[in-house]
Amino acid sequence: MSDVIVRMWEVRAEPERVPELVNWVCDTALPHIEFDPRHIASEVFSATERVVVISRWRGEPVPLPPPPAELVARPPHSWDFAPVDR
Repeated sequence: MSDVIVRMWEVRAEPERVPELVNWVCDTALPHIEFDPRHIASEVFSATERVVVISRWRGEPVPLPPPPAELVARPPHSWDFAPVDR
């Protein structure tokens, strides 16, 4: 069985566009990846200017599609992590 990979995807929204970006993530981006059998779960977080998606995968994560350019102040970034047993 493959190790679990946790992907953090983060994007800074254009001013006042966070609600629209959250809607796009929930209605468009997540359905794009959730069908994949390697996908375990995803969570969405928002702040004043940012949207973050934390997703868990069995193996290599599937990237989120690019968000609409008019909603973002800069392109998204993503990082992969491995859970730590403590």
